[in-house]
Amino acid sequence: MDYLQKLGIENLPNEILDVRTYQEPNVDPNKVYDLYNFQLTKLADGAHSRLISGRNTQLSFISMDPGSTFPHHIHPEEQMMFVMRGECDEIILDGKAHMGENDVVRLPGNMVHGAYISELGCDALDIFWPARADYSEKEKAVLTDYHAIIPKDAKPELLVDGTKTQPSLTFSEGPKWMNGKVYFSNMYFDQNWNADPKKSSIVELSPDGSYKNITEGKMQANGLYPYKNGNLIVCDMIGHRVVEMTTSGQVVKVLVDKYDGKPIDGPNDVVTDAKGGFYFTDPQFTMEPEKNQPGRAVYYVSSEGKITRITEPNEFAMPNGILLSPDGKTLYINNCYDNESWYPVNSEKDNFIWAYDVNEDGTISNGRQFAQLFLTGNVLDRKGKSSSADGMAIDKMGNIYVGTYYGVQIFNNKGGYVGMINLPSFPVSLCFGDEDMKTLYIVSYSKVFKIKTNMEGYVNYL
Repeated sequence: MDYLQKLGIENLPNEILDVRTYQEPNVDPNKVYDLYNFQLTKLADGAHSRLISGRNTQLSFISMDPGSTFPHHIHPEEQMMFVMRGECDEIILDGKAHMGENDVVRLPGNMVHGAYISELGCDALDIFWPARADYSEKEKAVLTDYHAIIPKDAKPELLVDGTKTQPSLTFSEGPKWMNGKVYFSNMYFDQNWNADPKKSSIVELSPDGSYKNITEGKMQANGLYPYKNGNLIVCDMIGHRVVEMTTSGQVVKVLVDKYDGKPIDGPNDVVTDAKGGFYFTDPQFTMEPEKNQPGRAVYYVSSEGKITRITEPNEFAMPNGILLSPDGKTLYINNCYDNESWYPVNSEKDNFIWAYDVNEDGTISNGRQFAQLFLTGNVLDRKGKSSSADGMAIDKMGNIYVGTYYGVQIFNNKGGYVGMINLPSFPVSLCFGDEDMKTLYIVSYSKVFKIKTNMEGYVNYL
C-alpha cells in the first residue's frame, strides 16, 4: 500500500490482497539443473517461460515474441524484472519505460503493469516473491500434457558417437525405421558447406547401436522413406534425383529426375501416400550456382510417375521437412530458413509448420499456419525467422515432432505446443522405431540419440 501512496494514487482501498500460502518447490536444494530441461509454460499469447519455484520465491525465465503485447495485469506478488536480451516498453500504471539488455525494474505488488515487445523480442528474468500460485498451476498443466507423450523419467540416451566409432558419421539425416533397423543418410560437407558424395554413405543402424554402411561413395543422399518390396525411397540430393534402393544399397530404378524437361535440383525430404505416390521437398540446397528449376518448391509424384509441382517456386523460403497425417488427408511442410540477409529468398511462411488439405489427385489446397516454432536468441537478434526446422515425425495420434535449433519441438494434432526435448546438440532429424514403435531415434550431426515415448509412431508402409 505504501508504494501506491508514494506514487500519489488516490481512492485506494482500505485493504489490498496479500499472499499467505507457500508453494511446493519444483527443484531440490543442492542439485544442479539444466535450465532447458524445464518445459516452456505459456503465460500469455506470445509469452512462454521456464519456471523455477521455491516455497517463497520464483524465477521466471520468460521469452516474449517480437511485436507481441503482454497485456495489463495485476498481482499481489512483488516482482523484479531483468532484461537479458532484446527490448520492450514496460507498461507501468499509465506510463511506460523503455527497457533493453541489463535494464532492471522493480514492480511492487498490486501495481498494474504489462509490456509492448520490440521487433527483436524480449527475454527476461522475472523474480517473484512470494512464488506465484497461478504460474505453478499453469506449469503443472503443461507437464501433464508433456508427460502424456514423454515419460517423466525419460531422458535422451546417446546411442552412437560417430566421432569415436567406425564408419565415422559427419552429418546424419533422414532416419526411418524398417524391418527392425533404422536407415539414415550420412552426408559430408566441408566448412563451406560444399558436398562430397564420395565421402558420404547410407547407414543401417540396429537398436543396440551397432551400424554399418549399406552404400558409400556413390551418392550424397538426404531423406529416406520405406517403399515397395521392402526397399527404400531415397533423395539423392546432389545427384538431382529420387531413387528406389534395396537395403543392400543397390539402386533399383530412378523414380524421378526431371520436372518440365529440366533436372530437379536437390530433393531433400520425402514421404509416400497410400496410393503409392510420394511427395518431396526441393530447397535447391545444391552446389551449382545456377539452378535448373525457377525456385524452391514441393513436388508430388503419382504412382504412375507423373510429377506435379504443388507449391509455387519460392513460396517457401526453404521447404524442408514433410509429413502426411495418418489418415492421409493433411500434408505438413516446414520452413527451415527465412528472413535472413545471407539467404536468397524471403517468404511469408516464416517460422511455421504449414498444413494443407490433400486433394484426390495428390495436389494440395487450403494452406494454413499449423504450428509456430520457437526461435533462438541469436536468430531473433538478427530479426530472422529461421528455426532450422528439418526432419519431422508423427505418431498415430497425430502429434508432430520436429528437429530445430532449439531442440525437438512437439505439437499436438491441433498445432498446440506441447513441449520440447532438450539435447546437447542440434537435432537434425528423427523417426519412431523399435518393435512397439514407441522410441524416438534422433540424429544430430555425428551422434544418434534415442528416447522412450508413450506414443506409437506412424509410418506408411506400402
